[in-house]
Amino acid sequence: MGLIFNTLLLILCLIPSSLCQVKEFISIDCGGTGNYTDQHTRLEWISDTGIMSQGKPLQVDNPNGDLQPQYITRRDFPVDDKKYCYTLSTEERRRYLVRATFLYGTSANEDTYPKFLLYLDATRWATVTVQDASRVYVKEMIIRAPSDSIDVCLCCATTGSPFISTLELRRLNLSMYATDFEDGFYLKVAARVNFGAASKEAVRYPDDPYDRIWNSDLEKRPNYLVGVAPGTERINTTKNINVNTREYPPVKVMQTAVVGTKGDLSYRLNLEDFPANARAFAYFAEIESLGANETRKFKMAEPYMPDYSNAVVNIAENANGSYTLYEPSYMNVTLDFVLTFSFRKTMDSNRGPLLNAIEISKYVQIGSKADEQDVNVLNALRTMSAESVQTSEGDPCVPAPWEWVTCSSNIPPRITKIMLSGKNMQGEIPSGLENMDALTELWLDGNSLTGSIPDMSRLVNIKIVHLENNKLSGPLPSYFGRLPSLQELYVQNNSLSGKIPPALLAGNVTFNYKGNPGLSQKGKHKAHYTMILGISIGILAIIAFLLLGSLLLLRYLRKKSYQRSNDKGMYPTNFPAINESLRISNKPSSSYSIARGGHLMDEGVAIFIPLYEIEEATDSFSKKIGKGSFGPVYYGRMKDGKEVAVKTMADSTSHGTKQFVTEVALLSRIHHRNLVPLIGYCEEANQRMLVYEYMHNGTLRDHIHDSGKHKHLDWLARLHIAEDAAKGLEYLHTGCNPSIIHRDVKTSNILLDVHMRAKVSDFGLSRQAEEDLTHISSVARGTVGYLDPEYYANQQLTEKSDVYSFGVVLLELISGRKPVSTENYGPEWNIVHWARSLIRKGDVISIIDPTLTESVKIESVWRVAEVAIQCVEKHGYSRPRMQEIITAIQDAIKIEEGNEKLSPGSSKAPSARRTLLTSFLDIESPDLSNGCLHPSAR
Repeated sequence: MGLIFNTLLLILCLIPSSLCQVKEFISIDCGGTGNYTDQHTRLEWISDTGIMSQGKPLQVDNPNGDLQPQYITRRDFPVDDKKYCYTLSTEERRRYLVRATFLYGTSANEDTYPKFLLYLDATRWATVTVQDASRVYVKEMIIRAPSDSIDVCLCCATTGSPFISTLELRRLNLSMYATDFEDGFYLKVAARVNFGAASKEAVRYPDDPYDRIWNSDLEKRPNYLVGVAPGTERINTTKNINVNTREYPPVKVMQTAVVGTKGDLSYRLNLEDFPANARAFAYFAEIESLGANETRKFKMAEPYMPDYSNAVVNIAENANGSYTLYEPSYMNVTLDFVLTFSFRKTMDSNRGPLLNAIEISKYVQIGSKADEQDVNVLNALRTMSAESVQTSEGDPCVPAPWEWVTCSSNIPPRITKIMLSGKNMQGEIPSGLENMDALTELWLDGNSLTGSIPDMSRLVNIKIVHLENNKLSGPLPSYFGRLPSLQELYVQNNSLSGKIPPALLAGNVTFNYKGNPGLSQKGKHKAHYTMILGISIGILAIIAFLLLGSLLLLRYLRKKSYQRSNDKGMYPTNFPAINESLRISNKPSSSYSIARGGHLMDEGVAIFIPLYEIEEATDSFSKKIGKGSFGPVYYGRMKDGKEVAVKTMADSTSHGTKQFVTEVALLSRIHHRNLVPLIGYCEEANQRMLVYEYMHNGTLRDHIHDSGKHKHLDWLARLHIAEDAAKGLEYLHTGCNPSIIHRDVKTSNILLDVHMRAKVSDFGLSRQAEEDLTHISSVARGTVGYLDPEYYANQQLTEKSDVYSFGVVLLELISGRKPVSTENYGPEWNIVHWARSLIRKGDVISIIDPTLTESVKIESVWRVAEVAIQCVEKHGYSRPRMQEIITAIQDAIKIEEGNEKLSPGSSKAPSARRTLLTSFLDIESPDLSNGCLHPSAR
C-alpha cells in the first residue's frame, strides 16, 4: 500500500512540472514535411520549412524501417564560405539546454562523410565529424541565454556538406547547472551516463521532465565505458528515490546502479575535445536495503587528488538515508581525453562501491559577437533592400562574415566594409552609421536612397565612400573635407545642393560630384545670407526682451511672497542656502544642484512648513520614533489630521547641508507609490527638518530582526515587500532623467505603510547620474554589510551599487539574519559569503529562516536566492538590472501561490547537509585572467 501511495505521489509531483516544461520545449525536425507528435516521447515536433529557407531537405535511407520520425529526413546545406543559422527565441539570463543531432544515413561512398563546424552565436560549439553513417551524433550545450534569442549555425565544411537532423531547446529550472563562470563560459555536455540501465535505450522525456538524454552504459561504441573491474554487477529497484537535489535527475535513472562486489568499481571512456576544464557530477543513491551491521563506504581511487581521494563516501549518511540521492560535484577540475575513474571500498566496509550515474561538461569560453552598434546599422540596411539582401543570418562576422560585409579581427569584431551596390535599396541612410568608427569603405551606390547624407564625421578611418547614382538631396556635408583618412568620394548623379567644401577641391581626395546641378564651388547670392542674418538678429532681440520681462516679473512675485510671509508673522527663513544650491540649470553643475524651479516654494510639490506648525504637530517634539541618516525622527499630526514623520537635521556641517538639500530636491520632483512621499520642509531658526508621510508599520528591519515586537512576516508577505521596494528602486534608476542612485539601500530604509506596502525612504545619500556619464566618481558612502565592494574599492558609483545592496536585502528576507555578524557567520563574517557558499552547493534550505520552513515553497525560495546571488556578484556588469530582479520576485510569487509546497521535515533534505566530500569538491573559482580558464590553486 505504501509503495502505491509513493508512486501516486511521485506522479502527481511530476505531472505539473512536465506539462510546464513541454510548453517551453522547442523541437525542430530539420527537413521534415510537417508537424507531428512523437508517439514514444509524446513530444511535439515542428518542421523547419517555415523557419529555414536555405538548404534542401533530403530523405535518409531507412532500410529496416526503424528510424524515429525526426530522423527520416535531414537538411543539407551548400558547400561554400557562408554559414546557415537557425534562430531560437529565449528569455535573457534563463538557462537552457540546446541540442543538435546529426544522422547521416547509409552511403555508398564513405569518403564523402561530412566534417563541418557547429556554432552557437559566435561560440564554437563542436566539430561534427561523421564516421558511422548509422549513428546519431548528439551535441548538447547548457547556456544562460545572453539575450532574447540565440543562433545555431553550421558552416565551414572540410569534407562533404553541412547537414542537421534536429534542433531542440529545453528551458531548465531555477538554479540547475549554475556555475561561477557562466558570464564567460557555456557548458558543453561531454558525457551523461545511466549506470545499471535495463536496456540500451537512452532515458529522456517523459522520464526526465527536462528532456536530458541519459545514455545507457550498455551502449556499444568505441572506447565507451571499457576497463570494467571484475565483480561489477548491475542492480535496480522499483522503490521511489528522493531526487530533490540541485540537478533533479530522473528517478528512473537513479533506480539502477552498478556495484563493485569485489571492492572495486572502475571504467574508462574518451571525452571529446579534452583535456579541458570541466564540471563533473557523480550521482549516488543507496538502492539496496542494507542490514543493521552492513555498511557501504568507499573512496575515489582514480584520478588521485589528495583532498578528494581521502574523503569517504557513505551514501546513506551523506544523503540522510537510503533511497535518497547524493550528488557530490567537481565544479572545476581538469580532465584528460582518456578519463579513467575508479572507486574502492574502505577497510571497514562490507559492501562494495556503488554508482548510479555521471555527468561531465566542458567549459567552453563564450565567443565575442560583432559590435552591437555595428549590427544595428546592418540590420537597418537589410530592411531597406527590396531584393531582401541575403545575409545567411546569425552574427555578421563570426564564424563567417555576411557576403556583403568585411570584419576586423578585433574583439569584439568590427565592421570595416559594407558593399551594397545595386541592391535596389530604398529609404534614408541610417543615422547610426556615425557609430561605425571602424568602417573604411562604404559602397551604397546604384540604389534609390533618398534624404540627406547623415552625419559621418566620426568615421575617422573611412577611406572610400560610394553614394553615386541615388536620389540623395540636401547639402554636401562640410565634414567630408575634414575626414583624415578619406581618399575617394563619389556622389555624382544625385540631387545634392549648396557649396562644395573647399578641401574636397584641393586634389588630395578623388572626388566626383557631376550630375548634381545644385552643387557649386561658390556661395549663393550675398542678399540671401544678409536676409538670414537680419532675421536672426530680430529673433535674438525678441528673445532678449522676453527674458528681461520674465526676470522682472519673477522679482516682483518673490517680493510679494516675502511680504505675505511677514504679514502672517513669519520670520524670513534661511532660503539662500537652498536657493543657491537649487539654482535653475539645464544640467546639474554638482551632485546636489538639481531642483528645476530655482526656489523650492516654486516647485508646488514640497511646501515650506513654518517651524511653529511643526512644533504644534509634534507636541514640541515629544514622541521620538526613530533615527534617520542625519538626525532623530519624531511623530506628528498636522492640523488637517494627516499623520507625519518629522526628520530633524543634527548635522550642521556642509556635508549635512548637502544631504538636506539633496533629499528635498530629489523628493520634490519624484513621485512613485513605492517611494516615501515628502510633504514639506522647514529651514528656520538654524534648524532644518523634512516632513514625510507617516508609515504606520515601521521598517522592514524591525519586522525581520525584532519580530517579538512586530508582526511576523510570512514568505509571501516578504516577497510582496521585496517587489514593492524593487519597483521603487527601478523607478529611480529608469523612471528619472537623469537616473537617481540611492546609495544607502537597506532594510531600515524600507518602510511599511498601514497596509504593509513597502516604500523606499532616506534619500540623504542619493546621487544623480550625469546624463553623459556611465558612472559617478564619489567618496564611498553607505552602510557596512550593504556597501558594494566594487564601489568601495574604486569610488565608481553606478545603479549596480544599489543592486548589490538590494541583493543583501533579499538574503535577509530569505534567512532572517543580519547582514554582518561574527556570531552567525563566524570567519565568513557577512551574509553574502555565507549564503553564496551554501547556494552554490545547491543547499538553499540551510539558508531559509527557521520560522518559514513549514510553509515556504522551495522553488520560490530558489528563484529569489538565485537572483540575490547574481545581485551580489563581485563586478557590477555581472549583476542584473532592477527590472530583471522584479521579474524574478514575481516568478517567486507565482510559484508561492501555486501548489508545490516544501513538505514538513524537508529541511533535512540531502542538500541541506555540508558533508566532508561536498566541502572538498566545492572548488574555488578559477583564474580567469587573460580570458582563459585555469585550474584553481588550493
